[in-house]
Amino acid sequence: MISAIALDLGSTSIKAGLLTGDGDLHGIVAMPAPSVTSIDGRYESCALSYAQTAEQVLAACLAQTDTPPPLGLCSQRSSFLIWERGSGQPVTPLISWQDTRGASSCDALRESEGLIRTVTGLRLTPYYFAPKLRVLLQQHQDWRDPLLRGELMVGTLDTFLIWRWSGGQHHVTDVSMAARTLLMDIGLQQWSPELCELFDIPIGILPQIKSSTGLQLPLNTDHPLGVGRASARHVGLKPDLRSIGFFEADPVNEQSGLSQELTLQASLGDQSAALVASIDENSAQALVNLGTGGFVVRYLAPGTSPPGGYLQTLVYQHRGQPAHVALEGTLNSIAAALAPYPFEKCRVEDLAATDIFCIAEPSGLGAPYFRSDIGLRFSAAVDHLSPHQIAALLLEGIIFRVTRIVEDFHRTSALERVYLSGGLSASEPLQLGIAQCLPVEVYRLLQKDSSLQGAALLAAGKTAASCRAAQRITPGISNPALVNKYHHWKKWFDLLLASKT
Repeated sequence: MISAIALDLGSTSIKAGLLTGDGDLHGIVAMPAPSVTSIDGRYESCALSYAQTAEQVLAACLAQTDTPPPLGLCSQRSSFLIWERGSGQPVTPLISWQDTRGASSCDALRESEGLIRTVTGLRLTPYYFAPKLRVLLQQHQDWRDPLLRGELMVGTLDTFLIWRWSGGQHHVTDVSMAARTLLMDIGLQQWSPELCELFDIPIGILPQIKSSTGLQLPLNTDHPLGVGRASARHVGLKPDLRSIGFFEADPVNEQSGLSQELTLQASLGDQSAALVASIDENSAQALVNLGTGGFVVRYLAPGTSPPGGYLQTLVYQHRGQPAHVALEGTLNSIAAALAPYPFEKCRVEDLAATDIFCIAEPSGLGAPYFRSDIGLRFSAAVDHLSPHQIAALLLEGIIFRVTRIVEDFHRTSALERVYLSGGLSASEPLQLGIAQCLPVEVYRLLQKDSSLQGAALLAAGKTAASCRAAQRITPGISNPALVNKYHHWKKWFDLLLASKT
């Protein structure tokens, strides 16, 4: 029996899957997301093409079941657009979370970073929605009045698709997506008037914030708004579309092919959905997601003071209940650091073979340090080393950073288990190295499509992480030199952090 359907709005692919009563995902349908163009830090794609592809994926998945089950939606965070209310046509491209045009906003508001961090639990970076929207509104002052009158609308990807599929009836987002905008008070789960004024973004143009579950929003994607080519004709706007990198959608199918009504029961950010599927919210567990970047996350118990520098992530909120908040440490661009080297051929025995230390984050240290001046770095010259040896050093750098973050989490509140996920978690040296350095049990999650499963679990009203499959990682061959090197690495790392360069 099918208990839910989930749709994952990813950056590179769009997936849908059916959740059975035993908690397994079946009938997964996937299509590539529209390509993202990158020019001078602007990362953009076509919002209409994205919507139409999502509709095709959802239709193909629904074709496998007779009765439409409740829908769970998870979305890439911080990607957004502006569109026309009357026609549903985008005025801007879908501006990706990767886009850096908000850098000037961050520079201008740097003195207010303490306030922003206190209210949102986040750092001031161009990654988020508010800095980018601030730049757009400064560049296109003629959009402000139409936005205030409701003739133009703005929102993240989830907001646009819910609005489109509800026939323009619902301009909403959930707390987990709103929490990644730099405009929401993470404690009150409301838009912050103070932050909206700071970013010069009218609070009245923002979508209504909803809980993540119990939404009960009827959707019908048979005749979605916004079909056809984008324009700005209905509200008399004449923006220079080239100036914002806009390109028209190819006329994909004029209709999506969906003919069944759905009820949206759950909606949240993709990383939040992955966490929901991976660890128990009321247990002493942490998730280490190793992919393009690295995320070390654990739920934060109510009343617990987070260690300095770490991000606070609002994971999700059941209707009428307190929100679930997590602590997050990050490793930046680790896949890019490993890519030139044969790390797949490394073994755990190759680790700690030299006395050289490494940081494996080419785009700068992530949370809790946020040091853009400290990126990919070795403690000594590596010109004499083979690519294989350099790969082993990079793997050590990842292992040691993960271990340091988990140690901080463990001091905040004792941990019992750590779960590994993501593509890089398949690396045996990473698995065994982390298991040897950590004083807690380490498991690798076997489930794929964690975001999809998390969204489906919440839509079906199931307990988070109730259907998790994992394998215990035993350290195996002991490498005491690795643990010893970690203690020396920490001293080198602390000296590096204390330096000004």
